[in-house]
Amino acid sequence: MAEAVKPVADRPFNCRILSLDGGGAKGFYTLGVLREVEGLLGGPLYKHFDLIFGTSTGSIIASLLALGYDVEAIHKLYCEHVPKIMKKRFAKGRSAALKALGETVYGKKTFEDVKTGLGVVTTKWQIETPMIFKGSVDQAHGRVGTFKAGFGCTISDAVQASCSAYPYFKRQIVKTAMGDYIELVDGGYCANNPTLYGIADAVAALKYDPSDCRVLSIGCGNYPKPKEGWHKRLYRRVLPTLPVLDKTMAINVASMEQLRLILFKDVQTVRINDTFERPEMATDLFEHNLQKLNDLRQRGAESFASREEDIKQLLLKENA
Repeated sequence: MAEAVKPVADRPFNCRILSLDGGGAKGFYTLGVLREVEGLLGGPLYKHFDLIFGTSTGSIIASLLALGYDVEAIHKLYCEHVPKIMKKRFAKGRSAALKALGETVYGKKTFEDVKTGLGVVTTKWQIETPMIFKGSVDQAHGRVGTFKAGFGCTISDAVQASCSAYPYFKRQIVKTAMGDYIELVDGGYCANNPTLYGIADAVAALKYDPSDCRVLSIGCGNYPKPKEGWHKRLYRRVLPTLPVLDKTMAINVASMEQLRLILFKDVQTVRINDTFERPEMATDLFEHNLQKLNDLRQRGAESFASREEDIKQLLLKENA
């Protein structure tokens, strides 16, 4: 379990937050950025961030980082599992492949196993509110007396829920330690960019002053739309609302970033989420071509390079 918050006199001067967007297969871009960040910091990222928040594909990466995985190990898992999931043409198949990933990678690990503060963002389907799985009672904003790490669920269950972009995936039902059954969908419906939730934990729960928070927020990049195959054209006929999902997630990311700039302008933040307009970069969250996914990873590394000095100032400057 993530260590309890230390008394103010004993804990780091600043709270470092890593925030990872949702974006399906485009998480390879995130991994490209993170590989360089890990190299810059010289060690596992859980040792360098007090809170790691993730939505959807970002929740997979965030949870694995919090468990102690290095970025290259996560990249290997992505290469093995992401194409298998995204090749499936229907929600039932994708959800089954996602479940297989969860069982293979996480097993029975729970939120008590994480090595730093973790937040996995999901959305309650029936009452349309966020449900955020956390590893430490110190991140709780209330109901401390009944807090259970991750609501008593496994990390696998939470991550599957965070990635369940309905109707592309089936909705996920979890059973909490209280015996409640809750139907969940992708965290991107409430916060595809989870930065604000990370800041809220640092300020409201961990009691850091906003000026003492440092945030590295990483998106999945923005790309031209790919040409549609026959199965996507069929989807448009059967489920005409499907094209709205990508637009919804993009608007969500932009609105959350705008709110951050308004509400927490004192929080030092580096945001990496570049736009690529060349036609050959066309892709979407269902990309399963490994060469294209490797291209996304390379673009992530290049995005890091363009902001390297800013990241150094954020994370390496004395008392940063």
